[in-house]
Amino acid sequence: MNTVAVKLLRSGAMLPTYGTEGAAGADLYACLEGSVTIQPGQTVFVPTGIALEVPRGFAGLVYARSGLACKRDLAPANKVGVIDSDYRGEIIVALHNHGSEARQVEHGERVAQLLITPVLTPVFQAAEALSDTARSGGGFGSTGK
Repeated sequence: MNTVAVKLLRSGAMLPTYGTEGAAGADLYACLEGSVTIQPGQTVFVPTGIALEVPRGFAGLVYARSGLACKRDLAPANKVGVIDSDYRGEIIVALHNHGSEARQVEHGERVAQLLITPVLTPVFQAAEALSDTARSGGGFGSTGK
């Protein structure tokens, strides 16, 4: 898979782009008629103006942009958005303001990053027992002891 079809849904929409040659994630851009203000603790649905045709056997994963999250306190509310291969609607980023100041998002601003990744879809089967491991049922913080 070397290409993903992208439909531009409205004027001003931008194709995802890679910031550097080695970037794993492609930047997603806000497609707004003006700007939007996100108040502290508020989540706003920011349209990108694009739809994707993610190939079967793959998924699109929408992650925060580190600069936006660390410097301006804006990150996807759902932490990681999942774009299924059969979804053809507009990609919308639910940006949450984790900070204490109102933040503005402008048209054309990079608001998230998109990774296209292979997906396994195993069949889940009920089992009477699971194989034993050294960790076994040790959960949160159990490996740091």
